[in-house]
Amino acid sequence: MPSIYLHVPFCTRKCPYCDFFSVEGHSACLHAYPRKLIEHLRLCRHQATGPVETIFFGGGTPSLLPPGEIGGILDEIAVHFSLSPQPEITLEANPGTLTSDSLRGYRQAGVNRLSLGIQSFNQQMLKTLGRIHTPEQARNAFCWARDAGFSNLSLDLMFGLPGQTDEDLEAELERIIELCPEHVSLYGLTIEQGTPFFDQHRKSRIIPADDETTARMYLDIDARLNAAGYGHYEISNFARPGFESRHNLRYWQRRSNLGFGAGAHSFCDLGWGRRMEVPADIERYFALLDKGEDPAVLLETFDRAGAMSETLYLGLRTAEGVDDRAFFNRFGQTVREAFPLAIERCGNHLRLIDGKWRMDLAGWLIFDHQILEFL
Repeated sequence: MPSIYLHVPFCTRKCPYCDFFSVEGHSACLHAYPRKLIEHLRLCRHQATGPVETIFFGGGTPSLLPPGEIGGILDEIAVHFSLSPQPEITLEANPGTLTSDSLRGYRQAGVNRLSLGIQSFNQQMLKTLGRIHTPEQARNAFCWARDAGFSNLSLDLMFGLPGQTDEDLEAELERIIELCPEHVSLYGLTIEQGTPFFDQHRKSRIIPADDETTARMYLDIDARLNAAGYGHYEISNFARPGFESRHNLRYWQRRSNLGFGAGAHSFCDLGWGRRMEVPADIERYFALLDKGEDPAVLLETFDRAGAMSETLYLGLRTAEGVDDRAFFNRFGQTVREAFPLAIERCGNHLRLIDGKWRMDLAGWLIFDHQILEFL
């Protein structure tokens, strides 16, 4: 049973820290883009192997598409794909692009989960991050979404920002807890090559929090949100019981997904698995669809060793961990048999608990280092 991801690579203004594929402006392309997504869906309608469980509009800024366009795309999916009885349908949205009317429209179109890219409730931090919205717009968007009938709301925030103090972070967490969303994603700022922040950091014009500060903030976030009733179910994600992101869990469980749109990725779990991508080129995307050709290309075909490594890389990000019996049934070896040295080097950070391998909180703090042992 696959999931569907639709990439909408347009932004009002591209944030200086972002390395996801998106472009500013291009109003003509944005206007034509929903029709191209529909052409892509029709072209690949036979690739689904069962009912679609989740649909996710990501970007970029999908909320630049009006509700009618989102509704039209969802109608096409319903025509060409079998849907599970209660699919999770998520729309990523920038608070600066939302109105109470548009939120009612998205809800009426069938979107039942909204992911708000707030990033901060602090005006100075928002300015540093290059966001187009204000704290007031963020709060308004949340309240409007509630009024529109959204009962599954997720907030994205960042920490470890330049100049951010422990007191600043505490204020952010207080605002989250006051709003009481069902889901929270909290990401430490990373400086990615090719972004304006990378150039500014290289010239010492922007200095993110050091490792010690970031680690302390991460532990504080875990403690505060756990105390407020949120489960820390993945390295960067917290949810109230039953509100974990079903779509993202499928990625971490290495299950099939179909990606549509320029810059989207797909994964097929047949055999040891293979991954495809639609190159991040809007002109190419339009041109191939105009010729009736699938714009996706093969990115990677996994062998058994690669599939085992990726199963650990993705699964250990989650609190659920990696089921040892399921791993053995899939690969013919237990995790310990496949990675004895890696397990030894992880020490007490990685343990087999109730038949599942799980990384502890301290292990998540240094996950990028720990997981290298399995790659």
